[in-house]
Amino acid sequence: MTYVIAEPCIGVKDRACVEVCPVDCIYEFSSPDDQLYIHPEECIDCGACEPVCPPTAIFAEADLPEEWTSYTAKNAEIFEATDWEEKKIYP
Repeated sequence: MTYVIAEPCIGVKDRACVEVCPVDCIYEFSSPDDQLYIHPEECIDCGACEPVCPPTAIFAEADLPEEWTSYTAKNAEIFEATDWEEKKIYP
């Protein structure tokens, strides 16, 4: 299991989650959407990010609301691109 950032983050990108993440696995990209992403292989499932997220956009994968289940794949796919490190803005 990993944590997933869903739709409520779009347009908000509050970085409180980034500040508490002990492994720096939360990233911002210039595209495709205006949101933050959690790297599923780097996430250690500590849960530190979930309670500090002001728009309540972070969920444990098992707790992701049904209407946002596509965000599990969306969070993973962005890191499958061979050039994802070149496109990251933050951290």
